Amino acid sequence: MTADDRSARALARLLAGMGTLHFLAPKPFDAIVPRRLPGSPRTWTYASGVAELAVAAAVALPRTRRAGALAAAGLFAAVFPANLKMAHDWRHRPAPLKALAYARLPGQLPLIGWALHTARAAHESSAARESRPASRP
Repeated sequence: MTADDRSARALARLLAGMGTLHFLAPKPFDAIVPRRLPGSPRTWTYASGVAELAVAAAVALPRTRRAGALAAAGLFAAVFPANLKMAHDWRHRPAPLKALAYARLPGQLPLIGWALHTARAAHESSAARESRPASRP
C-alpha cells in the first residue's frame, strides 16, 4: 500500500467518523447550523452526516476515490459557514473554547488541501494504470 493509499484511507476514516458523530451526538452539530438555512437544524445535521458518510465511502474505494476526494473538498468548503457561526456564537466563551472555535476557521484549509491532494494522487494513479501495457496470460 502506498503513502497516498494510506492517506486516502485516513481521510475516509475521518469523514466516516465525523459523519457517524452527526447521528450519535447531533446536538453540537445542530447548534452550528446557520439560522438562514430553511428547515430544522437537525435535518441539516443528518443530511451533512449522510453526505460525509457517502463521501467517505467514495474516498475509500480506489475506483471512486478521485470523485469522492473532490466531493470531500467541496464538503469541507460547504461547512465553512457552520464554523463561522460557531466562532461567532463562542466569542464570549472562555479563552480555550474561543481559541478552538477560531482555530476551526483556518483549519478547513488543510482539510481542503488534503482532499485535493487525494484527488490528484488518485487521478495520477489511474492514469499510470491506464498507460501500462496490458499483460498477456
